[in-house]
Amino acid sequence: MKINLFKLPVYWILILLILPAFFSCSRSEPRIHHGFMELVYYSGRDRIEERFTFFVLSDDEEGIENLAELYLFHDREGYRWLISTDDWVVFTEQDRTWIGSRSIAMSGNNPLPRGQYRAVLINKSGERTERSFTFDGPERPPHPFPLFSLIDDEYSIDSQYPVNHFIGYDQQGRAVESIILTERVGDVRDLRLSSSVRTVALWAEDPEYHISALTDAVPIR
Repeated sequence: MKINLFKLPVYWILILLILPAFFSCSRSEPRIHHGFMELVYYSGRDRIEERFTFFVLSDDEEGIENLAELYLFHDREGYRWLISTDDWVVFTEQDRTWIGSRSIAMSGNNPLPRGQYRAVLINKSGERTERSFTFDGPERPPHPFPLFSLIDDEYSIDSQYPVNHFIGYDQQGRAVESIILTERVGDVRDLRLSSSVRTVALWAEDPEYHISALTDAVPIR
């Protein structure tokens, strides 16, 4: 049936003209371009505990502010972690924005499963995308947990990890500075830490295994 526009009321003509444009605009799903996972060891009360650092490089046509939820699944074991906008960490590196978490852990601080993980990113319109990642980290730490002591401004570290940093925290417990250590023993004053730093911890890394270890923080002032 042909529609004669000249015999229709003006408002119906406007509706007929607007509807095709409305339905031609589809909502766009977010995108996950890259992602990475790293295993972090912590010193627990009676054993070494594990957590994952997990971040994705993502975007949305309406901006990162339009992203709502990031899920991490381990389908084989049936585990799921939800990282909402209130919980995720955002950092920018070389004009690229990453979102994720530094505290993916198991209940009871049990070891995290290895193998394939699946990330699902959802925006505020309900559009979603997913991407799979594989983490085949060591079942046991390849190095002893590092040791760090600070006595009368003299620090000493005992670490078999190839890369070692001091992480400086301010009075509120926020990480505000990172310094690569080239000496195993030295005077902490020679590191010229920011005046806002109140405590420091040793962050030891092994890029080959995608693992790191973080000691407890100790006061310097």
